[in-house]
Amino acid sequence: MHAAKHKPPRGPIVRRAAVEAFIKLDPRRMIRNPVMFVVEVGSVLTTILAVQALVGEGEASFGFIAGVAAWLWFTVLFANFAEALAEGRGKAQAESLRKARQHVQARRLAERHKDARAEQVPASALRRGDFVLILAGDTVPGDGDVVEGIASVDESAVTGESAPVIRESGGDRSAVTGGTRVLSDWIVVEIRSNPGETFLDRMIAMVEGAKRKKTPNEIALDILLAGLSLVFLLACATLYPFSLFALEARGQGSPVPITVLVALLVCLIPTTIGGLLSAIGIAGMDRLIRANVIATSGRAVEAAGDVDVLLLDKTGTITIGNRQAVELLPAPGVEVEALAEAAQLASLADETPEGRSIVVLAKDKYGLRQRELANTEARFIAFTAHTRMSGVDLGGRGSARAPPTRSASTSRPRAAG
Repeated sequence: MHAAKHKPPRGPIVRRAAVEAFIKLDPRRMIRNPVMFVVEVGSVLTTILAVQALVGEGEASFGFIAGVAAWLWFTVLFANFAEALAEGRGKAQAESLRKARQHVQARRLAERHKDARAEQVPASALRRGDFVLILAGDTVPGDGDVVEGIASVDESAVTGESAPVIRESGGDRSAVTGGTRVLSDWIVVEIRSNPGETFLDRMIAMVEGAKRKKTPNEIALDILLAGLSLVFLLACATLYPFSLFALEARGQGSPVPITVLVALLVCLIPTTIGGLLSAIGIAGMDRLIRANVIATSGRAVEAAGDVDVLLLDKTGTITIGNRQAVELLPAPGVEVEALAEAAQLASLADETPEGRSIVVLAKDKYGLRQRELANTEARFIAFTAHTRMSGVDLGGRGSARAPPTRSASTSRPRAAG
């Protein structure tokens, strides 16, 4: 899986995490983390005791009880904030993907051929069995199969493969994925998935770190933390009747304040581990997302921490999304300037990213500008998925062919002529 290299702004993520920290105070959500649920109950109890000390006679001074309550609320909110902040990046990535999906427009056809009546609809309105016409430069609105036509498709945003692929009706090269882009020609696609079932939807669900599965180690640690919390809760609960017994036996003093017992309980239970455990797991997934890797479970995150060397099955995974020409290699006896001029002319009608990069290379590296051809018989040959080449016919001078180029992502020669 190759994720887009988009870095969400830090400010909105922090502000959203601050709001989420209060939303997560819902007891129905806090009960999933027994340690922090105990702290939240203690926060509510000490707050009630602080109000009692303020309006009437409390078990201790208002300042002391209010200070303990403030620290307890800070502990709960800090744990919620850490978890929400760790989730923030994944949610921002998912939202950017959702916006990209919602903004795609599709030409829905009444029938399955190109010349049928078409209407513009958003990609979210497409259903299984609909037919759409996709032209050069359009984004594929949904997962489907090509039923008519042939086109070169840029799938780098999904697969990471830099070289465009040919998609045509029939055979095993007819499937297209929503979010990819058609570079040349046209195709008619039959949609094979309903909204919410597309590859992009599944990718969004994986990016949202809050939905990841816990590892066996995390489950075991949760059980251990819950057991320790229960033991210390029973221990602190018995201190109050013991203090009443000691008070009755000695005939003087005062029982241990409930505020002190709550503070002692929070100090004894593994509050830090319980509060940051989920945030640590989600932060691990966030680090993988920054490296354009999507982990579907906590086990995958743990395994990624032990990886020293990563072997990739194709060059597109570690290169830029579009192939770019970086150097012209002339044959013996050919001046590089003449080669650059021929390459530029042969690529002027090529609207693919690689073709445009040849024109830019000739202009930037060799100082060539697109000149007007004096020969009015010049005929440009556009790149198509059928011919897989482009060029220019100069009439009496013959035809110019684009030379082999060294690409930034692969060394496969560029065919043009």
